[in-house]
Amino acid sequence: MGKPGAYLEVARHEHAMRDAHESVADFGELALPLTSEEQRLQASRCMYCGVAFCQAGMSFGSARPSGCPLHNLIPEWNDLVYRGLWDEAAERLALTNPFPEFTGRVCPALCEAACNLGLHDGPTTIRDNERAISDHAWSRENGPIAVGPAAADAPTVTVVGSGPAGLACAWELTRLGLRVSVVERADRPGGLLMYGIPNMKLPKDVVERRAELMRGCGIELRCGCDASNAQVAAQLLEGSDAVVVAVGARQARRLAVPGADAEGVVLAVDYLTDATKALLDGREPAISAAGLDVVVIGGGDTGTDCVATALRQGARSVRQLEFLPEPPATRLETNLWPEWPAVRKDDYGQLEARAAFGRDPRTWGVDTLEVLVDGGAVTGLRVAALDWSGGRPERIESSEQVLPAQLVLIAMGFTGPEAAVFEALGMEPPARGAAHRVSERIWLAGDCRGGSSLVVNAIADGLACAVEVAAALGR
Repeated sequence: MGKPGAYLEVARHEHAMRDAHESVADFGELALPLTSEEQRLQASRCMYCGVAFCQAGMSFGSARPSGCPLHNLIPEWNDLVYRGLWDEAAERLALTNPFPEFTGRVCPALCEAACNLGLHDGPTTIRDNERAISDHAWSRENGPIAVGPAAADAPTVTVVGSGPAGLACAWELTRLGLRVSVVERADRPGGLLMYGIPNMKLPKDVVERRAELMRGCGIELRCGCDASNAQVAAQLLEGSDAVVVAVGARQARRLAVPGADAEGVVLAVDYLTDATKALLDGREPAISAAGLDVVVIGGGDTGTDCVATALRQGARSVRQLEFLPEPPATRLETNLWPEWPAVRKDDYGQLEARAAFGRDPRTWGVDTLEVLVDGGAVTGLRVAALDWSGGRPERIESSEQVLPAQLVLIAMGFTGPEAAVFEALGMEPPARGAAHRVSERIWLAGDCRGGSSLVVNAIADGLACAVEVAAALGR
């Protein structure tokens, strides 16, 4: 296990972040990785537990599941990193995770929440170790381990959607010997990896180099191909032995109050997409926060990304409203390890807003009552405070106030997949939790069947779907 007892001598030391005053000036990557030697010492802290919950990927209670959904062989590659066997660590990681360059950057580290060392001390820096292994693999002359290409007479599969589930499914299908095409309606591959996560969290050259590697493995990536067009959908079905629908859960939850259709009320996914496209195309964004009072409705990761993007665009002020009450600073007695810790998290967007404006942008327990409009454009929000002490929200009398806003970003989550692709394929949109296989030749993978989730869960589901498809096609 590398160095027994190292956790008694070496403290947890995770990657640093760029100074918030500096990072808001551009869209460059936030993380400042450790050196290889520093990462080797961090890997030595792994205790090589008899029961390694870090790789369990299971639910231990009502909170978010804890441990890696991909069942990465974490203690094994931690040991290899400590011993300086980086190539071997990359090979071991590739057995379970085809895209560690993504999860090593944007995964919330479910593995670390379940680390046995984390029960009484700082958990092993598993996510940083994973990224370091991936960075090493990409630095090699031949890059990461490739797959395919498939034989010319192998069965053909078309994957609709090039997000994490679609790409993972395509990669695994190719590894299992099938010919794969991926169709994407956007102008670049990657789905939410490209346009749903800002460049400072996941640089787009990281997504683009993976796409190029996949093309080199014989996987066709066709952008600008919209499968919600009935004619396109029919061609995909006719020309494939199987079709895997991996279009995500892009149907955004909207604000249902008077004035919600006003100019300046924008869905978060549209705002983030435009910001990234503008960055990549070298143009000014069509939806800009420059000089505006911005209110973000929604306290999750997407809401935080909106806060950070608005800061970079030069917003005059930024506020973030959360319907739910403020989480506790430490675990409740009912939220025991190794459950996911349901505690308050200060992410990069909040830290940057504090640096810019001197305060946390978030307000918890807020209900939006009305969008105030003048001349068709939003001018503010009428809101009220909520009392959650009784376990359900009760509006507090005399708590109403008006918040100035010329740009309101809706980051309230997603209700499920958009219906158009399924209608074009002649089927109903799937219910949450639907099976991978829905007909003789149509399969589902990722958030479109399981609901909006994490990148790591989408990758895991894409891999699982690929195994089922390959078995059905005799591979």
